[in-house]
Amino acid sequence: MPPKTKGKGRKTGAQKKKKNSSPDAESEAKHRLVLLEKELLQDHLALQRDETRRAKASEDRLKQRLQGLEAELERAQSEGKAVYAEMSRQRRALQEELRTQSKQLEEKVRGLQEQLETCQREAKAAREETEQALREQDETLAQLRAHVANMEAEYEEILHGSLDCLLAKLRATKPQWDAAVLRLHTRHKEQLRQFALNPLEL
Repeated sequence: MPPKTKGKGRKTGAQKKKKNSSPDAESEAKHRLVLLEKELLQDHLALQRDETRRAKASEDRLKQRLQGLEAELERAQSEGKAVYAEMSRQRRALQEELRTQSKQLEEKVRGLQEQLETCQREAKAAREETEQALREQDETLAQLRAHVANMEAEYEEILHGSLDCLLAKLRATKPQWDAAVLRLHTRHKEQLRQFALNPLEL
């Protein structure tokens, strides 16, 4: 081991060297340190300002984007409200049109039903009248046929009676007619002889 005295002597020499350093060197070192700290501080401030500007720019961009999104959202909501309002209006218009058409169709169906019932009643009445007229016509024809049959029977009876009566009268008057004819014939023959005519030659 080295003796302690030597160590102490080295230390004492170093201290002497420090004590012997000039005040200008210390002042210059302090100045440099101050300048370095100032530069570091300026750089730090510059970096902080840059970060602040970037943060501010990013914040502004985010605000603009947020405003744009809000505007788009409001526009979409407004358009959605407009579309909903238009759809609601069209739905109400269609419902009103459907109600009107349904009412018109109901009235038309009711009118057609009334016309059908009227036509059915008229057709039924006409059919009944036709059937009644046909029945009356059949009855009239039957009565006429019966009347004609009766008249034919009566006429036939009258005709037979008249013929029988005529034949009876003819039979009764035949001898008289025969005698009259004979007398007339004889008279004509006598008249012809008076004129010198032969009746057989005529």
